[in-house]
Amino acid sequence: MCEYMIKNEKIKAAEVELTGIHGENLGVVPTTEALELARKLKVDLVCTSLFSSPPPCRLISSGTVKEERQQARKKEQPAKLKEIRLTPNIEEHDYDTKRTQADKLLRAGNSVALVVRVQGKEGAKAKVLLEELIQDLKEVGIKKTGIQLSGKQAMVQLDPR
Repeated sequence: MCEYMIKNEKIKAAEVELTGIHGENLGVVPTTEALELARKLKVDLVCTSLFSSPPPCRLISSGTVKEERQQARKKEQPAKLKEIRLTPNIEEHDYDTKRTQADKLLRAGNSVALVVRVQGKEGAKAKVLLEELIQDLKEVGIKKTGIQLSGKQAMVQLDPR
C-alpha cells in the first residue's frame, strides 16, 4: 500500500475496480456508487494504486488502514545486528543473562553477533562456549555464519527464525 493513500471523495476517477471488506471482488463500479456503499457500511474507500485504469480500490475500516501502514513500516525496517560480548571463563549466571538477552533480540527480529574475546590459548574454550549458545538458541535463531576464530576473538552470527 502506498504511503500517500487517496481515499473517499479525493478519488477523481469516473469508475473504480472495487474490492469488498473481506477481499471479495465486486467488479468495476462507478465511483459515486462505491462511495455510497462505503458510507452505508461506515468504512473508507481507499485507492490502492494509481497506475492502472480503472484504479483498484478497497473498502477498509479506518482502523485497518492505520494497522496496515504500521505493518508496512515494520517490514521496511531491516533487521539490526546486535553484538553480545562474552569471555571464555564465563560463570553460569552471566551465561544465562547473555543467553536471555540474545533470545529477546532474536524474538524481536534482530540478528545477533556473539563475540567471545580470546587471550592466549582460549580459542578452543571460546568455540565450545559459542556452540553451547547456538544449541541453546536454536529454536529462536538460525546460524548465519560458522564460528569464526580470528586473532583475539571468536564470533558467530545468528539470524531470527
